[in-house]
Amino acid sequence: ARMGPTVHVIGRSRLPEVDAGRILSALGGAGHPQAASAVVKDMDLYKTAEKVERLLVKNVKPRQKARDIMSRPVIRTRPETTIAEAGRLMTHYNINALVVAEAGPGGEPALSGFISRQVVEKALQHHLETAPVTEYMTSDPAVVGPEADLVEIQRTILERKQRILPVVENGVILGVITRTDLLNIMVNESYRIPEEERMALERSLRGRSRSVLPQMRERLAPRILEIVKILGEAADRAGVSAYLVGGFVRDLLLSHKNEDVDIVVEGDGAAFARLAAPRLGARVHTHEIFGTAVLSLPDGFKVDVASARFEYYEAPGSLPEVEKSSLKLDLYRRDFTINTLVVEINAARFGSLLDFFGAQQDLKNKTIQVMHNLSFVEDPTRIFRAIRFEQRFGFSLGRLTAGLVANAVKRGFVQRLSGKRIMTELKLILSEETPARAVKRLHQYGLLSVIHPSLSFDDAADARLARAKNVIAWFDLLYLEKSYLRWATVFCVLLHGLSAREVEAACRRLELSPRLFKMMAEDRRDAKSRLKDLERRKSLRPSELYRALSGLSTEMLLYMMAATGKEPVRQGISLYITRLSRTTALLRGGDVKKMGFPVGPLYRKILDAVLWARLDGEVETMEDEMNLARRTAGEYETTLAPKAAGK
Repeated sequence: ARMGPTVHVIGRSRLPEVDAGRILSALGGAGHPQAASAVVKDMDLYKTAEKVERLLVKNVKPRQKARDIMSRPVIRTRPETTIAEAGRLMTHYNINALVVAEAGPGGEPALSGFISRQVVEKALQHHLETAPVTEYMTSDPAVVGPEADLVEIQRTILERKQRILPVVENGVILGVITRTDLLNIMVNESYRIPEEERMALERSLRGRSRSVLPQMRERLAPRILEIVKILGEAADRAGVSAYLVGGFVRDLLLSHKNEDVDIVVEGDGAAFARLAAPRLGARVHTHEIFGTAVLSLPDGFKVDVASARFEYYEAPGSLPEVEKSSLKLDLYRRDFTINTLVVEINAARFGSLLDFFGAQQDLKNKTIQVMHNLSFVEDPTRIFRAIRFEQRFGFSLGRLTAGLVANAVKRGFVQRLSGKRIMTELKLILSEETPARAVKRLHQYGLLSVIHPSLSFDDAADARLARAKNVIAWFDLLYLEKSYLRWATVFCVLLHGLSAREVEAACRRLELSPRLFKMMAEDRRDAKSRLKDLERRKSLRPSELYRALSGLSTEMLLYMMAATGKEPVRQGISLYITRLSRTTALLRGGDVKKMGFPVGPLYRKILDAVLWARLDGEVETMEDEMNLARRTAGEYETTLAPKAAGK
């Protein structure tokens, strides 16, 4: 618009491809991508309009769609193709990811998933050459339609961490976009990518970051927050980067209490721990080979410190080999995305949360996602952890993760684990607040048979485990300081339906220590026998109940309460725990001696008779007990007299 001797140019844009500020800056104007203006003094209206048009032609191009940048024809293979053949195809075509497709209704290729070169190479390392690609492919990949724009393509690839992005229309694969394709386009077209999108890309490449310092101040005990600050200061002095990692960070975001502080250091973890120890007044125990250390504070609080490291597995189910690495590689070796969050503790960025693998989104979606497709092949114990986390947090296994669990079980990788490693995971599951849900999931995946082929889960087992939860909660509430093996009680309940021989076989499979073997096999068998006897009786005097249960451990008593379906029996055992087991007589051995009775078997007869009488409410005072002692002694002498005469 001409106004006197000047021409005013006004620019407005609603498209990211048209940056009004960039265009009008060439005319000496200013503004931002959506709105800008310029005042032109040395050109007339006609020439100004021509220049604006030339600037538009130069700076604005049609928005690129997926159909414009995708690669085609699609190099693909069938679901039944073996891992070995997939590797040969990738080498032949020099590609890093291979689409897996099967013929659709019209004969066109319908997407099943894709498999990466990295997965194929690891599968070959684990001698899975003949396995079909469907067992280890990514089976639920994100896709875009042919009209998807660059922004949508970028966001999808970065958020899902996919090597390739299939372009699909009406169920048919039209082409694929690789990460290399995306990066090349973004380099060439970077001046047309909106600033906020460019910043989002940069954040994705280095890991999403935000401050969780408010949550730390609100949810952590002041003592723990102070320890973390001191560790951050020590990291600054040592010249290393240090991070809170793992379950501690996950539970911080979920508002779950967790005081197991784990620190990862990009550098020498053991050296860092030795430097930090004096500031905390802590003792330090280091493992130089692994670059790990434990800081033990005077009040018993412990901090685990580790160097960032990378692990690889020589064979399925074997223990890992360890090498030092970067933080991101350290996180990549972990089991699930939700356990890859880290919080920086160096002073400059104290409380900054880093998310390299989309863990925050998985927490929001309540999903357990495995880190890579061969995770359960390399370490099948992760299956038990997946189920434990799923049930603890009320999450669900992702579709791909659930399929990989089923495949690992089918191929027998769990059976290759040592009994000790399986038992370690079982203890954690059975120590959960509601173990029945996790046990049910173990059954659904066929994992209870790893303990023993006859072990199963039915309505009766479900009811027993539900009672175990209530019984344990009742006991813990009454006896907060009482120490016992909670998981062992639940394990006894789980084994209840097995025969004595089957239980012994299960204990041998799990490589239990002699003490635990005795508890699970001998003590549990004794408790089960006593329980059957109690269930047969219609009623019991307190003294009879005492004799029936005396000598049993806390674990066995709670097991019996959970195992029985008869409420009177459960109430009787409860009475024994709360009152009868604590009842004592006033009369002692010294008192019996003062009464003039000779030392010998008579003492036990007298003391037992007095205790049983007190349990049944038949005596109240010391005098009552002494009179009973005299009667018992007389009866004992009467029974001995005929024997003496016979001799």
